[in-house]
Amino acid sequence: MDSKLKPVAEALEALLQGVAMLDSERVPCDEAAGRVLAEAVMARLDVPSFDNSAMDGYALHHRDAGRRLPISQRIAAGSPVQPLEDGSCARIFTGGEIPPGADCVVMQERVEVTGDTALVPADIAAGDNIRRRGRDVASGSTLLEAGTRLEAAALGHLAGQGITEVEVRRRPRVALLSTGDEIVDPGQSLGPGQLYNSNRPMLRRLLERFGVTLVMTASIPDDPAATREVLAEAASQADIVVTTGGVSVGDEDHVKAAVESLGQLDLWRLAIRPGKPLALGRIPRRDGETRFVGLPGNPVSSFVGAWLFLRPLVGSMLGCPALVSLPEIPARSNFSTHTGPRAHYMRVVLRFDEQGPYAEAFADQNSAVLSSCIEADALAVIPPESTISPGDRVTCLWLRSDA
Repeated sequence: MDSKLKPVAEALEALLQGVAMLDSERVPCDEAAGRVLAEAVMARLDVPSFDNSAMDGYALHHRDAGRRLPISQRIAAGSPVQPLEDGSCARIFTGGEIPPGADCVVMQERVEVTGDTALVPADIAAGDNIRRRGRDVASGSTLLEAGTRLEAAALGHLAGQGITEVEVRRRPRVALLSTGDEIVDPGQSLGPGQLYNSNRPMLRRLLERFGVTLVMTASIPDDPAATREVLAEAASQADIVVTTGGVSVGDEDHVKAAVESLGQLDLWRLAIRPGKPLALGRIPRRDGETRFVGLPGNPVSSFVGAWLFLRPLVGSMLGCPALVSLPEIPARSNFSTHTGPRAHYMRVVLRFDEQGPYAEAFADQNSAVLSSCIEADALAVIPPESTISPGDRVTCLWLRSDA
């Protein structure tokens, strides 16, 4: 590896150094989808709160198995129960409470019913088809850990306890800025040498998935004073300022000087393809400091950089371990490639066969081919100076998770 090129891990460590978790706020559970718990939630109730039937059938004591038994009561979910009469069974439905005196349930398909009696098979053991009280959650135990992102199942867990409000981390405030006179918003006419801004909607969606609130979007013209003014305004209201383009050392790249005049900036040349240039900085503000991340202007490089750097930064601010690192999936390669001094983060689709997952790479991995990011399930990480042949093992970073 070129000694001037830095590994991704080193840049990520620098980015996350000193990151503090954001303050918290209390929100209704109905508005908490996607939020991150700021404190652990303790269970108030056993779940289930009583022994209940796992299926439609007949409740009895296992010692009475193999006999024809009178049906002494009918138990639907939510209905009151009476103690089971000795030597009888109870018609019971899924979710119905197990009556005192019964210790098993036999499914209705195995029972022969004649009038008000039921012939039950002999091979029934105590505990069959009963969901015991507290099997899922015991009262007083930790229901959800701090740092849990509240997706569908977690929200259901809270509702099952009758919980209506939770303490969550405030969403990071993000300003998303585009640089360059050549970048034009969709809906405007293109002039000579201009192109439409594909980075803004792409990064907006990714940032929203990561859990931020976008407080500002702006286009910065190629002017030193205007660049400094927009960056200062963004830093005054955001926890993170993200720019695309403008962090090189060209005559029209003014972001570097503007950030340095407002705070501090480190320029990184990363051993990564795509996305070699990366800018990381800090800008003081009245109530703390704003983190600055300058992504390359190339849309594919910005896409990859957002997953590798913005997602962990947001996750650290939220105290959410699941966001700090992408899930790794080992897979077999279904492609050939060779890398030079930079690691290649290849866009791949993961498929599965009898041997497990395998990765199919998009034929054109050029950093200008944004279409390769649309169907990509993962980024296959190919280390520097590596030769990969079909069948070799590769590590893939999964992109489809909401967390």
